[in-house]
Amino acid sequence: MTPAIFGISGLALTDEERAFFTEADPVGYILFGRNCGTRSQLRALTDDLRTLHGRDKLFIGIDQEGGRVARMKPPEWSAFPPGAVFDRLYRIAPASAIEAARLNAHALALELAEVGITVDFHPPLDLPQPGAHDVIGDRALGHEPMQVAALGRAILDGFAKAGVLGCIKHMPGHGRSVVDTHKEMPTVTASDEELAHDLAPFIRLNRTPLGMTGHLLFTAWDAERPSTLSPIIIQDIIRGRIGFDGLLLTDDIDMEALAGSIPERAEKALAAGCDVVLNCWAKMGDMTGIAERCGAMSASGLQRLERVHDAIGEPPDSLDRDELIAKRDALLSIAEDAG
Repeated sequence: MTPAIFGISGLALTDEERAFFTEADPVGYILFGRNCGTRSQLRALTDDLRTLHGRDKLFIGIDQEGGRVARMKPPEWSAFPPGAVFDRLYRIAPASAIEAARLNAHALALELAEVGITVDFHPPLDLPQPGAHDVIGDRALGHEPMQVAALGRAILDGFAKAGVLGCIKHMPGHGRSVVDTHKEMPTVTASDEELAHDLAPFIRLNRTPLGMTGHLLFTAWDAERPSTLSPIIIQDIIRGRIGFDGLLLTDDIDMEALAGSIPERAEKALAAGCDVVLNCWAKMGDMTGIAERCGAMSASGLQRLERVHDAIGEPPDSLDRDELIAKRDALLSIAEDAG
């Protein structure tokens, strides 16, 4: 099995993709707006992928957070609010915010399950700091570790009710980035003591089966290599201090924060201790390069992947999205009424 999650170029598999995916047998796939046309089309695509691999519990992921991070968009799919909405409610009524986040995640995951998606790369547990870039911004669930962990747990629980697995990100924390990692490398000069604040939500949810790195350079820990490529950060901070023993994915390996060819980046990330490389853009040359250069998945990675598959549940028979959304909106109105 190739230790990679690959993108798909369009609404259906091409003959070239079908042949390559059959041979490479990647860990799974990530979907984008280019793959999401209609409910019937998307279900046909995910069914095709399952048939290709001969297994029902296939890792098929998407970034569907709500707000500005949504690959499945109206009018075909529902619009869901960003994390900041639950942050505002939590400051007024914490228990109501936790329940609203759970209901929202349950409703969102029902839409994913309906079209055969098994993983959502959500929630972010990043704690934004003053002056940071808005690459996290309103995606954040708050600024306090306890609150972010509580809302993050509610989201994971809501997903699980629909048989979908969530993914905590971006370890060891993306809240101090002053630039967009899609475009360049952020350098974080905070001290080890200051960074302990950023680790706290991840520590509280460290038993989640799936997590993702961020492409940031933390000078207090490794002044030469960003998290995704740093054995020090992955082993000592993510595996050690955070205590995360789930399947560790890279953030998108194509991001301009990283240097070198895509296969080179992938090889370095795996050597540093990541289990799986996330390669989003469906460029056949990059995908074949990763498969050729990175070899087969490690034994420890396969064991962690098995725990991921075990955590993917069966989708429910009935869809009650409208009722869930109505209950969510009633809770969110508390913050609106409070002004």
